[in-house]
Amino acid sequence: MNAVLQLTDVTRVHGSGAGEVHALRGISFAAHAGELVAVMGPSGSGKSTLLTIAGGLDQPTSGAVLVEGTDLVGLGQQERARMRRTSIGYVFQGFNLIPALTAAENVALPRELDGVSVRTAREEALRALEEVGIADLAERFPDDMSGGQQQRVAIARAVVGERRLILADEPTGALDTETGEGILGLLRARCDAGAAGVLVTHEARHAAWADRVVFLRDGVVVDETGTDRVEVLTERADA
Repeated sequence: MNAVLQLTDVTRVHGSGAGEVHALRGISFAAHAGELVAVMGPSGSGKSTLLTIAGGLDQPTSGAVLVEGTDLVGLGQQERARMRRTSIGYVFQGFNLIPALTAAENVALPRELDGVSVRTAREEALRALEEVGIADLAERFPDDMSGGQQQRVAIARAVVGERRLILADEPTGALDTETGEGILGLLRARCDAGAAGVLVTHEARHAAWADRVVFLRDGVVVDETGTDRVEVLTERADA
């Protein structure tokens, strides 16, 4: 399998001196085409930091971050933004929707910024909204939606177009169980179609959708497997 995402010896240090905090400590991690990887661990273990660095939203203190062979560390801010529009789909915990844009406009925006025609971007956006089950809300603004509906718009924005890497930070947090399972099924289908996916979750039942589970603690990978049951690994990581 080809590695769509490859982190090598990545560290992230916040602050300096006595206030120095090591969020990641020499992490090496890969996600391959066709693979969904779940990342688990207690609060403060470095899960969200790993995701923001993988998505080019933050820079590591040291190490390499490759997406489809391109090292994000060596790119300028504009080049990283272009990579996020074309290759990386990111589902934020806080949605990050633009209040002045409708659902369809929020989803279409990254495609338009990348030079796709308004008409084509809208068609792609409507298909993505249909995939997440809210095509009927295309013309509604975020403030007129529930938290769960906003979450689905955010997920549609992450999967629109030909994203090769999908990063999801607790993507079902605002959704009911049935809708959440449907969204995980969508992420699973995108990976089966050839994308690589990284899912940060606290839920063992959500990690069960993944091919592999990586456990972090104190910024270090403490376990990684695709064979044992998630509950067994959780106990092992705690030990």
